Amino acid sequence: MQVKTRWGILSTANIGVAKVIPAIQKASNCEVVAISSRSLKQAKQVAAELGIEKAYGSYEEMLDDKDIDVIYNPLPNNLHILFTIKALKARKHVLCEKPIALSAKDVFYLKTKTFDFPKLKVMEAFMYRFHPQWIKTKELVDGGVIGEVKTLQSFFSYFNINPNDIRNKKETGGGALLDIGCYCISFSRFIFNKEPQKVVGLIDNDNGASTDRLTSGILDFGNGISSTFTCSTQLTPYQRVNIFGTKGRIEVEIPVNAPANVPTTIWLHTNEKSEKIVFEPADQYQLMVEAFSNSILDNTRVPTSINDALNNMKVIDALILSAKKNVTIKVE
Repeated sequence: MQVKTRWGILSTANIGVAKVIPAIQKASNCEVVAISSRSLKQAKQVAAELGIEKAYGSYEEMLDDKDIDVIYNPLPNNLHILFTIKALKARKHVLCEKPIALSAKDVFYLKTKTFDFPKLKVMEAFMYRFHPQWIKTKELVDGGVIGEVKTLQSFFSYFNINPNDIRNKKETGGGALLDIGCYCISFSRFIFNKEPQKVVGLIDNDNGASTDRLTSGILDFGNGISSTFTCSTQLTPYQRVNIFGTKGRIEVEIPVNAPANVPTTIWLHTNEKSEKIVFEPADQYQLMVEAFSNSILDNTRVPTSINDALNNMKVIDALILSAKKNVTIKVE
């Protein structure tokens, strides 16, 4: 019986090199066997630095490697669908970075392609859901500790005006909403366990890069439940989530980039007390790849389905259309 999944990494993207590859190498049920790049020299260099056995000078060549079970896809957003489908055709499972596509139409197309490969797993890499701080937050909300939850507010920003960065290129799927706003949308859907019915979007574009540099949104979940968020690629770095109920509030200090080597904190404020809840260091990327690998090894459902990716992208599409038309848009 196979006890470890064997991974191949598409590209030498920083998120993979700095975060995900080390996490896979630490995971109890995974091993990294190959990495690829459009530059063989670059692939060999990173392979040597990280102790990876094989290096390939093309993505397609690595996909043909029979020793690989799983592909991690951190390519630019506009290449996520293309290479996820290529990986499926090569009989590989795929963990794909968020957002998994540039539109809900593209995600739906990917979903239809997965029907051709029923034994293969595909998952969007929303790693935050696997961190103990979010598992506890969800537990507190579902347990009614803060009463009836009515609204969630989130903020996520960084400052980056580098014109050569793919996050600032429209053609590669850059911009605040796709890069980090997708988290803000995911937070509320995860906590409320339902989908928004309609949205209002406000977008400020960077005329030079043609990407959104500041996006705000209101998500209406019906029955008086809502979520509001702001994300930006050109504001001082900050991130925070506040969840408000009729009897209290939960504040998540570092909702997305929780460090793997230091404790993290959430705050529980109720009518009776304020409590600081501290979590021991945890690598959310390691927890994610272990959970995904378990679904492969045990042939069980992936923790986050392709339908979740589709529903998240439907909200993104609606927010973009709302900002363009300056009206409230129903989420289809």
